[in-house]
Amino acid sequence: MSSPSPLPRTVWVLGFVSLLMDISSEMIHGLLPLYLTVGLGASALAVGVIEGVAEATALAVKVFSGTLSDALGRRKWIAAAGYGLGAAAKPLFALASGAGLVFAARFIDRVGKGIRGAPRDALIADVTPLAARGAAYGLRQSLDTVGAFTGPLLAMALMLAWSNDFRAVFWVAVIPGAAAFLLIAFAVREPAPSGGAKPAVPFSWRAARGLGGAFWGIAAAGAALSLARFSEAFLVLRAENVGVALAYAPLVMVGMNAVFALVAYPAGRLADRLGPQGLLAAGTAMLVAADLVLAFAANALALAAGVALWGLHMGLTQGLLAAMVAAKAPPERRGTAFGVYNLACGAALLAASVLAGALWQFAGPRSVFLAGAALAAVAIIVMRVAARPDRA
Repeated sequence: MSSPSPLPRTVWVLGFVSLLMDISSEMIHGLLPLYLTVGLGASALAVGVIEGVAEATALAVKVFSGTLSDALGRRKWIAAAGYGLGAAAKPLFALASGAGLVFAARFIDRVGKGIRGAPRDALIADVTPLAARGAAYGLRQSLDTVGAFTGPLLAMALMLAWSNDFRAVFWVAVIPGAAAFLLIAFAVREPAPSGGAKPAVPFSWRAARGLGGAFWGIAAAGAALSLARFSEAFLVLRAENVGVALAYAPLVMVGMNAVFALVAYPAGRLADRLGPQGLLAAGTAMLVAADLVLAFAANALALAAGVALWGLHMGLTQGLLAAMVAAKAPPERRGTAFGVYNLACGAALLAASVLAGALWQFAGPRSVFLAGAALAAVAIIVMRVAARPDRA
């Protein structure tokens, strides 16, 4: 068996850009649910609304940034603008004295994420051979996730050193965000525009409908998973709910993302060889198991088991779905395809996070995770029907 080809330099650089921005973002997001509820007196429902709107905004904006990158035939500077906006939003968290400014900062930060996501993912497909795309997306996801567990770990250390000073930690988070923008601006190179047909307008639903049945099956599968997987802010709230001290609550994100990072790249390589379907089904089953464990968790050990299963689910599904979108989308419309896919996921995530917040507030934490398990079980059925490799 021949050894796999080395991945392009651009994939590695984009992976490290993602790593730095995730350190910045997760230093804040690992503490934000507790900052809102404990520090600012917001309700769990408010956390669900803020998280749902913020994440859904990020995913919806990808429609327009992805299609614009198709129309221009250039992706780097659109992605760089998104990273710049994300970096610029970080100081607002440190300056916030109420939930309103936190909401504004989270919204701006996620708009930046939305702008950068689809052009970046399409650029990875542009520079990577088809046979290595699972590995490429898995690598980027792994490096991204290394940042996602390094950020909360650093936040925890600083919270212990600085006596739970949320604002001081948020100011430190500004530094890696700025570094991510500088890295993509000066170290990423993109290929010359292809000669294929390009969209004549920034976005049209007629063009989106023409992406094909195989693509829409993958979009349905991704949306079903997003509906079953509410914001990870509720994992942090669950940690506090079972008695984990404030300073140690970010360990939830550390553990989840450590497992995610370890699994995503090997899962992508395995999917390149065997196909993604079995891994996706297994990953969704892990989400069912995670929710059930978290629903009945009564101590930190049970919480840790549920969080690890959640990370395993993420590693087995997220990079593979991105690779499937890249494989099924027409090359000249990859940005559009990633944008539409993420819009579908964003709408589902908004509904899931608001539902989770309402259930937490009115029916208790256990109901949130039991509902998640039920929705994940339904998602397994949807994925088997909608994401078949032979779907026309």
